[in-house]
Amino acid sequence: MIRVLLADDETMIRAGVRAILATDPGIEVVAEAGDGHQAVELAREHRPDVVLLDIRMPRLDGLGAAEELRAVLPGAAVVMLTTFSEEAYIARALGSGVSGFLLKSGDPRELIAGVRAVAGGGAALSPDVARRVIDTLGGERFTRAAEARARLEPLTGREREVVALLGAGLSNQEIADRMYVVEGTVKAHVSAVLSRLGLRNRVQLAVLAHEAGVVAGDAGA
Repeated sequence: MIRVLLADDETMIRAGVRAILATDPGIEVVAEAGDGHQAVELAREHRPDVVLLDIRMPRLDGLGAAEELRAVLPGAAVVMLTTFSEEAYIARALGSGVSGFLLKSGDPRELIAGVRAVAGGGAALSPDVARRVIDTLGGERFTRAAEARARLEPLTGREREVVALLGAGLSNQEIADRMYVVEGTVKAHVSAVLSRLGLRNRVQLAVLAHEAGVVAGDAGA
């Protein structure tokens, strides 16, 4: 059972997200918070596997809560719930160690898949959010794509395959199943790639995969 803590200052949004997650028998929302401070306190109490945080909340916003959660509950995966009007927050949060970004207005199946992915050690990055992040980070898009592909060039074929599948939002176990290897091998590949490319976390790697156009299943790749 994947234990989820949900934090959003809008009651209707929380109700909607809870209802979506309730359709998956393997996911349980163990607590709800209306602001970042309450989210951190409830995380201490309930020890969730995944924390879904609204970016803009009173008292303490999602970015501040994510930073505190890293100290309070380092084993929990943090996913930011966002809208298209919050590109600046998304760009700031990329370096904060969060496990993903999902659109509030996205496909319900994407929300469930994202929670499952981060619980399994993966990254949850909505394709629409990825495109907005890439645009927000600045620079001419074709130039950034060429630079991203150049950064991935030194990787081995296996490592590039892992990057492509990670960019598609697959968990470690799902990547392992696709590649017919054990999960530990995938973890080793991801750690090696992050170290070689100088990236802090899987979300940054997923963004790089989208920039380079190498995401598995991407028709534009």
